[in-house]
Amino acid sequence: MKKPIIEFKDYGFQYNAQAEPTLYHIDLTIYEGEKILIIGPSGSGKSTLGNCINGLIPFSYKGEITGTLIIDGKEAKTQSLFELSKSVGTVLQDPDGQFIGLTAGEDIAFSLENDCVPVDEMHELTSEAAGLVGMKDYLDTAPHALSGGQKQRVSLAGVIVDRVKILLFDEPLANLDPDTGKQAIALIDRIQKETDTTVIIIEHRLEDVLYREVDRIVLICDGRIVADMEPNQLLSGKELIEHGIREPLYLSALRYAGVNLSPEKYPAYIDKLRLTGEDSEKVNKWFLENNIAPLQSEEKKLLEVRNLTFSYEEGVTVLEDVSFEIRAGELLAIVGSNGAGKSTLSKLICGFEIPDRGEIIFNGKNLAGETIAERARHIGYVMQNPNQMISKSMIYDEVALGLQNSNMTEEQIRERVEETLKICGLYPFRNWPISALSFGQKKRVTIASILVIKPEVIILDEPTAGQDFRHYTEIMGFLEHLNRRGFTVIMITHDMHLMLEYAPRALVFSKKKLIADKSSAKILTDVELTVRASLKETSLFALANRCKIEKGTEFVQRFIDYDREVRLNEQQ
Repeated sequence: MKKPIIEFKDYGFQYNAQAEPTLYHIDLTIYEGEKILIIGPSGSGKSTLGNCINGLIPFSYKGEITGTLIIDGKEAKTQSLFELSKSVGTVLQDPDGQFIGLTAGEDIAFSLENDCVPVDEMHELTSEAAGLVGMKDYLDTAPHALSGGQKQRVSLAGVIVDRVKILLFDEPLANLDPDTGKQAIALIDRIQKETDTTVIIIEHRLEDVLYREVDRIVLICDGRIVADMEPNQLLSGKELIEHGIREPLYLSALRYAGVNLSPEKYPAYIDKLRLTGEDSEKVNKWFLENNIAPLQSEEKKLLEVRNLTFSYEEGVTVLEDVSFEIRAGELLAIVGSNGAGKSTLSKLICGFEIPDRGEIIFNGKNLAGETIAERARHIGYVMQNPNQMISKSMIYDEVALGLQNSNMTEEQIRERVEETLKICGLYPFRNWPISALSFGQKKRVTIASILVIKPEVIILDEPTAGQDFRHYTEIMGFLEHLNRRGFTVIMITHDMHLMLEYAPRALVFSKKKLIADKSSAKILTDVELTVRASLKETSLFALANRCKIEKGTEFVQRFIDYDREVRLNEQQ
């Protein structure tokens, strides 16, 4: 029988700066060699729990601890941060924040150098760790030359080189495209099996983590453990939905069809799902009976991109001969692999970069002669991290900033700002400091600061990155609301759920080229296309195949249309 390696006993924690505890009465035992997934809504305490395990609490984040935490046989609070790091290795969601060396090899070897390991042994251990994560050929490569997935592999090698007993992953999928995310989950699974290391994953993207099996899922809400179950047991119940966690889309489809889920049907894993003949009949019946007319856009052409080519440096093309058009009132996704040119395209449209060749036409006018400020009157750009856009301390001042150099009077500015704050649901907070807002509310402030200028197009880079299901739904419901008011919305995203649920159409980029312009349902049911663009085939398509529904793409589209109707009815 395996021994406990992590034991929380009636454990609680309260940050010094907070009036209430973040964790209450945590009782949790994790055994050697287990793989555990920790999930929960934003603010639930899951990251705090992780920081207790790796020692950042109480050494970096101060507060009051109650109860006990035993790690690898020793009480955590009696060990130093250095001592804990020998048992627990942490891989952060942003690998750039973990790089120290000038090359991948130097970074992997960093802890060995600190321990004064002899050079020959250090080279051997570094090579072995790099080989485990598939990075042996990149030891002399500089960090900035690595892709997001490669950086994460180097970070993992830098942790396992110490031969730690526990690997803690904090949102490992946050900055990865879908296919690279699959590779990351497969790599974590392989490392865990080959080394028998205990693995703990903290992640929002439940369906993506369940690409490989986990032993248990721990669900945290309001600082308490509300479920600690085997995955099939948890996903057959309603605990996820009740606590604001997005269940896999294929499970939602099965519930819509009236299929009763039980642990025996293996609902946690689409490739192991066990459906009876009656279950398949129910899914087929639902498919035949629910046909909702798709949304149509008959609006005028608003934005045209013609033969766009761009290089940051001579001879290194980032975008090549890209052409497409967008109609007024569309809600569109831009997807593809990391480094495919998605963000570069938005910079070219906004005027932050100048194309080598090609044209950008807005409302029939070539934008080549317009400055960034002039384009901003028509096209707004919202960055992924709201903290990188905010420059004022008060909400009203931040939203009003874009109008300060206009010809408007103070009264006209106030009227416009207050109107925009009402649209964004921020009017009650107009006199609040921005520091008092949640991440999702800050996101709304940055959107409001763009909307106040009244652009016709809004481009958002990863609008829901790092958001739990409740905040994700809140932000996307708000964007749908703006879209219905006539704003054209373009979203750059790695989130295939978001693309399917909210964007009827998507542009797909791969290796500097636009390779597809289709409906989201067609893209995520095209096996060859998803491989080319590092996307992930939707589990809804796999469900259609399991139920022998020949029109798999149509099944996916029908689910999306039906789910949209359900969502809109719930909002009313």
